[in-house]
Amino acid sequence: MPCRHSRSPTRSPSRHLYRRQLLLAMAAASLLGPAGTAFAQGAAPLKLVITFPPGGSTDIAARILQPRLGEVAGRSVIVENRPGAASQIATQYVAKSAPDGNTLLFSFDTHAINPIAKSRLPYDTFKDFTGVSLALRFPLVIGASTSVPAKDLAGFLELARRNPGKYSYASTGLGSMNHLVMEDIKRRSGTYVLHVPYGGGGPAVQAVLGNVSDLTLLSYAALRGQISAGKIKPLAVTGLKRLPELPDVPTVAESGFAGFEAYSWIGVFAPSATPAATVHKLTEDFQATLNTPDIRSKLMQSGFEVMATDGPALDRWVRQEYERWGRFVRDNKIQLED
Repeated sequence: MPCRHSRSPTRSPSRHLYRRQLLLAMAAASLLGPAGTAFAQGAAPLKLVITFPPGGSTDIAARILQPRLGEVAGRSVIVENRPGAASQIATQYVAKSAPDGNTLLFSFDTHAINPIAKSRLPYDTFKDFTGVSLALRFPLVIGASTSVPAKDLAGFLELARRNPGKYSYASTGLGSMNHLVMEDIKRRSGTYVLHVPYGGGGPAVQAVLGNVSDLTLLSYAALRGQISAGKIKPLAVTGLKRLPELPDVPTVAESGFAGFEAYSWIGVFAPSATPAATVHKLTEDFQATLNTPDIRSKLMQSGFEVMATDGPALDRWVRQEYERWGRFVRDNKIQLED
């Protein structure tokens, strides 16, 4: 009987190589984010805490930055809205967070104004935070309901002069930049327009759309959709120059207030005890993200001006804004607390 030799199966070199490559690919994939971005294994996510609800300027800007920032930082980025109490809820949350560079405040101009507006805060604006970057600034667009019979700011103010108390404006809250800017315009023009504070840009827009308020002052990003749809009409912008996206809309300075300029801004802050090296790395990540050509283009199309400063420049800016608007509030005896 012929002898049969049983052979144990052997792996071909090509099959063995394929299995090895597959395992390596799977290991590499475990380090990738959802869009194929390489994230460091075990890296904690970076949380950007927003002081207002979705739909406002800070929320829009954060979500433009989010994907690219994740790629630059090598970790996932979470945008978390914590609205309420004129941004105090979100700000206190970050102030009490671990100073490890994983939780940052993505804040509005209220950060500098709250210590003017509020006699007591659950945090210290100047001691509990360190600046990462003054990311953006932007002029406000004064947008009116289509029911307002005026085509520009000068026309609206004339209506307000003839009808004291008939018109109102919606702000994002007491002591917000849009509140103070409109109060400044009222005093310069000698008009009375009722102030109605809301809890963010989204609710302020809805108030104008519903004819609850006659106008609001927000970023172009927050109003762009409604302006394009013809549901809100822009009357003026508060910067020194007209917006390229709204070339026919005059500045406040062109509307009879020579030299007038006012900008809202967005800054990134870390808890004050965050190590300097960690803050420096965060600054580099934000600067790289903000200066990425496609991100920069998206921000500019939304009416934002990219600043991308370092942390000390932001800290100086906060102090400067605090002093400027503090003088304005004191000189004009503006009531900022409920």
